[in-house]
Amino acid sequence: MTPDYDLVVIGGGINGTGIARDAVGRGASVLLAEMGDLAGATSSASTKLIHGGLRYLEYYEFDLVRKALKEREVLWRSAPHIAWPMRFILPHHNELRPAWLLRLGLFLYDHLGGRKLLPATKTVALDQAPFANDLKSMFKKGFEYSDCWVEDARLVVLNARDAADRGAEILTRTKCTHARREDGIWKITLHDLGNGEDRVVTARVLVNAAGPWVADLLSGVVGANRTSNVRLVKGSHIVVPRLFEHDRCFIFQNGDGRIMFAIPYERDFTLIGTTDVDYEADPGDVKISKGEIEYLCQSVSEYLKKPVKPADIVHTYSGVRPLYDDGAADAKAATRDYVLELEAAEGVPALLSVFGGKITTYRKLAEQVLEKLDPYLPFKRGVWTAYAPLPGGDFRVQDVDVLIERLCAEFTFLDNVHAARLIRGYGTDASMMLSGCESAEGLGKCFGYNLYEAEVRWLIDREWARSADDIVWRRTKLGLRLSATEMAALDTFVARYLAEKAEEAA
Repeated sequence: MTPDYDLVVIGGGINGTGIARDAVGRGASVLLAEMGDLAGATSSASTKLIHGGLRYLEYYEFDLVRKALKEREVLWRSAPHIAWPMRFILPHHNELRPAWLLRLGLFLYDHLGGRKLLPATKTVALDQAPFANDLKSMFKKGFEYSDCWVEDARLVVLNARDAADRGAEILTRTKCTHARREDGIWKITLHDLGNGEDRVVTARVLVNAAGPWVADLLSGVVGANRTSNVRLVKGSHIVVPRLFEHDRCFIFQNGDGRIMFAIPYERDFTLIGTTDVDYEADPGDVKISKGEIEYLCQSVSEYLKKPVKPADIVHTYSGVRPLYDDGAADAKAATRDYVLELEAAEGVPALLSVFGGKITTYRKLAEQVLEKLDPYLPFKRGVWTAYAPLPGGDFRVQDVDVLIERLCAEFTFLDNVHAARLIRGYGTDASMMLSGCESAEGLGKCFGYNLYEAEVRWLIDREWARSADDIVWRRTKLGLRLSATEMAALDTFVARYLAEKAEEAA
């Protein structure tokens, strides 16, 4: 029997979309099913960094750090619109790690990953401008080093976009309810949560990239007798009005051995995170606790002249990391590296499950998944993603400002803030999105701030957006700026537009 697909991927987070993109680019037929929105769970709740993980050096995770460091510039080059370098300030705290140990760690950080474009570490005086106004006077010396930022949910969506452009079928709001091996292939039932209909598809290989639900899919859907241990760890973040005038990020050491980031966010805000708390409830119901809020505020306030208070918080978000349970006593020490488990035998269709991982290493994870699956899939080419830009990313990393200027020149009714946001979200696709707009009126209805109908239609037509939340918290971060009334109007428009599209299709 010839299956419908070579590969079915369950899970529309960064690992699932990365695997789907890589596989279809190698010539395999691919279907990806996600029960919610793309990046609807863990992959939109990260600290949004492409980084090696400086603190993992203390746990001797040198291979993980090296692998992640090598990926920083690869991902930056492939998506220069949604990824860019940042400089991080690590203050020396006299009562914690000694300065020589910090310098040694940063020396390794600079040299483990083949850094080419990112500037090296240097020592900085913290009692001088631009940092003296931010930090308490006890912090006089620190170290400045490089890592990268990424718009995490957009990275997921762009991987899905590229996969779809290459022929993959991407289904959102579609839950996998049953999967069994029959006659040498997988028979998989997919339930459309929108219309309530079931669809049965067949595949040579099934990939379980369900994130926090990886074990649930194995036991409840596949019917596996044994599932590997998964350690669910909650990470929470808070967003406050902008704390610093400069563009540097701070990385603070905590007395409990953890580190805390304070990062410039969406022009007018500062992002603070993250926590590490073991989690046993439904990953779909995750939210920050009062204790986590107090912990985050107290941790950064130990360093800042002006303390951060719970009343300052304008937004919070939480996610659940599906870590591989390596037996670590403390959540912060559990490995962040991924584990790939393959079940296959002669005449038995393969099942591969993904445990753990970091957004930074998703591309390498996808390559290693497909290396394991190579005997079972009809690939027509080998590795290819390292030098292939994601949609909108086909320009040089140093040309972002040039693209903003060009967009303003092409669409003279745009101000610089609006043009910069569009380029940072869509890159070279921004011009295509605005095609045909000759004035501000051509953008259509404004839903608040600078979110217009032209962009909303693009997100629905091209990026699987199906609600206001999809648009303002994952495709953009304009939820920080829109009122509840504006959000309601956006939801009404989305529902009406989708109904019109459905009527036309019928």
